[in-house]
Amino acid sequence: MTDSILTIKEVAEYLKVNERTIYRLAASGEIPAFKVGNSWRFKQSELESWITTQQSTSPDTNKT
Repeated sequence: MTDSILTIKEVAEYLKVNERTIYRLAASGEIPAFKVGNSWRFKQSELESWITTQQSTSPDTNKT
């Protein structure tokens, strides 16, 4: 088992957003996460897949 498990703080630092943003996304099911007790956790591989999906579904802002 080599998949890293990340905390809200680690995900927030990685995505360069506030921890509250990650908590809100996790609580609403918009980002792949699971709870261990009262704490949110994130599988790094699922997070990477989610990022790829977000990049492919977001509008291209570079079009002219």
